[in-house]
Amino acid sequence: MLTRRHALALALAAATTSLPAQADSVADFYKGKNLIVVVGYGPGGGYDVYARLLARFLGRHVPGNPNVVVQNMPGAGSLRAANYLYVTAPRDGTVIGTFARNMPLLGVIGGNSNVQFDPRKYTWLGSPSSAENDAYLLFVRKDAPVKSIADARKADGPPLVLGGTAEGATGNDVSILLKDVLGLNIKVIAGYPDSGAIFLAADRKEIDGRFVGLSAVSSSKPDWLKKDGTMRVLMQFARQTRHKDFPDAPTAREIAPNDRARALIELAEIPYSLSRPYVAPPGLPEDRAKALQKAFLDVNADPEYIAEAAKLGVDISPVGGPEALEMLDKLASSPADLIDYIKKLQ
Repeated sequence: MLTRRHALALALAAATTSLPAQADSVADFYKGKNLIVVVGYGPGGGYDVYARLLARFLGRHVPGNPNVVVQNMPGAGSLRAANYLYVTAPRDGTVIGTFARNMPLLGVIGGNSNVQFDPRKYTWLGSPSSAENDAYLLFVRKDAPVKSIADARKADGPPLVLGGTAEGATGNDVSILLKDVLGLNIKVIAGYPDSGAIFLAADRKEIDGRFVGLSAVSSSKPDWLKKDGTMRVLMQFARQTRHKDFPDAPTAREIAPNDRARALIELAEIPYSLSRPYVAPPGLPEDRAKALQKAFLDVNADPEYIAEAAKLGVDISPVGGPEALEMLDKLASSPADLIDYIKKLQ
C-alpha cells in the first residue's frame, strides 16, 4: 500500500532536479568510486538490515553509479558512528551513514560531553521509515515471571529484566523513562555489544526481554512473532494507536497516569518518526549533497527495492531531509522542563 509519506517521497524525488552540467560533474566524481555506508551497529540488527538493503540499490540512483559498500562501526550505542560522520569522515560525498534514532535527540538537548555533533548541521538524507507502519515493542519471554503490565507495576514483585546496549542507547532510555513515568519495576542490563547479542541473550534466558522495533524483529528474529513462539508483546511505544497486529498490547500513552507523564512519553517518541536516520557529513559540495538526497528518495521509490523490503518485513514509509530537520526543530522547541527530564536520562 502506498502510504501518505511514501507518496510525498515520490513527489519530492520527482521534483528534485539539478542542472545537466551539475549532473555531469557529480557523475564524473562518483564514477569508479566506492560510496561507504557506515552503520553504527554490528551485523544482523535492524539498522544493518536496512543499510544492506539500501546499499544494493543506491548505486543505481547516484550519478556515476558508484560501488556501495557497508561498513559496520559499532560502539557506544552508535554514538561512535555519529561522531565519526560529523568529525572525521570525508566531506566529499563518499561517506554516508546511519545511527540510532535517539542520536539526534542527544545532540539537540545537549548535556552529554561525549556528543561531538550538532544534528542540524549534518547533510540530512532522511529515513527509509517513519515508523508509520512500525512499532517499538516490549517483547517479554512467555516464561518470565512478569505476565502483564499490572505485574510489572508491583514494586515488591520480581523486576522485568531487559537487555540494552551502551548507556544512552534507545532501548535503555525508553526503559528508564517508562520505569519513571509508568511506575514499572524494570531492571536494565546494559552493555551488550549490539542488537544481535540482545536477541541471543533473550533466547538464552539471560534476560526477560527487550524493547525493539517490529521491523527489526521481522527481519532478524521472525520466530518471535509466531503465536507458538517463546515471546509475547507486553506494550507498544511510539504509537498513538495500537498496531493492528497487536490489538491486546496497550500503548505507553494509554497507560500514562497523568498529563505530564503523557507529555514526556510523546516528547520521547518524536525521534521514532526518524526510525532509521541517514545523514552525510556536514559541508558537502552542494551538487553532491543534492544528488545524494535525491538518490535516497529515488531508492525509496524504487519498485524493486520496495519489493525486497516487503520480503524482509521492513517498513518503507520514507522521510526526506527537510522533514527530518523540521522534526529536530520540533524537538528543540519542546518545553524546557520536559527537555531537562529527557536530558537526565542520558
